[in-house]
Amino acid sequence: MELFRIKRDIPFMRHALIFNAISVLTFVAAVFFLFYKGLHLSIEFTGGTVMEVTYSKPADLEGMRRSIEGLGYTDTQVQSFGTAQDVMIRLPARKDVSSTQQSEKVMGALKAQDDSVRLQRVEFVGPQVGDELTHDGLMALGMVVIGIVIYLAFRFEWKFAVAAIIANLHDVVIILGFFAYFQWEFSLTVLAAVLAILGYSVNESVVIFDRVRETFRDRRYGKMDTADVLNHAITSTISRTIITHGSTQMMVLSMLLVGGATLHYFAIALTIGILFGIYSSVFVAAAIAMWLGVKREDLIKPVKEKSETDGAVV
Repeated sequence: MELFRIKRDIPFMRHALIFNAISVLTFVAAVFFLFYKGLHLSIEFTGGTVMEVTYSKPADLEGMRRSIEGLGYTDTQVQSFGTAQDVMIRLPARKDVSSTQQSEKVMGALKAQDDSVRLQRVEFVGPQVGDELTHDGLMALGMVVIGIVIYLAFRFEWKFAVAAIIANLHDVVIILGFFAYFQWEFSLTVLAAVLAILGYSVNESVVIFDRVRETFRDRRYGKMDTADVLNHAITSTISRTIITHGSTQMMVLSMLLVGGATLHYFAIALTIGILFGIYSSVFVAAAIAMWLGVKREDLIKPVKEKSETDGAVV
């Protein structure tokens, strides 16, 4: 399915060096902010207090957030679970206040807003749990990266595998750099978005590399050099890219605009990942594959010539 077809190949690789220089600067800036500012981790990673409350009628989540923020808690999570009357509240840990004192203070503010609120459960999430989640999250990220490298090396060629994984890690680091620079809250849902972007970005690279392989095998393009083959492959997939990424971004945009606070940073991470995923597949992955020296012979097995003795009857 194509919305349009571009008849003349766009010379993407002609400007690959300039765009990769921009990518390197962006990557270095992201790494700098990650080390200088660090990620603003949510209570799943740092520990805190979890409260479950219930109302006699559907809860006003926005009103609850305003009441809790009025107490000085800026990093709270307020979300419904089960029914519209049941709400879970996550509060960051404070050294000078115990978990019990936190819950009593919050319940006082919520009762002033709606006297029907009832406390169901209070639980302290210790930093040990946060350390375990951090370790498991990094392990999941590492396993995804290793799996992508193995998959691409078997399906295409090691040069494509190296190019694609560099491009994907480029996307991940830039997403984390945005969260570090703006000090957006990094939660488990954002980690899930980062893992999703890894798979989403590699899918775009696979589509382009698959078209590169088809072009190399097509005799009509036998005299093209590698840069022209890459330009043709990228140009011929632009319509597909617009349809796929446009449709995905429409859904992500709906989550960003009407999904509420729970999905806000999840949608932001996906939006950044989608935009940089398109960019990296064209100007990072394809360019690195070109500079690594990928050529027709890497993807097409040479035909073995038969010797004069082959097929002879002894």
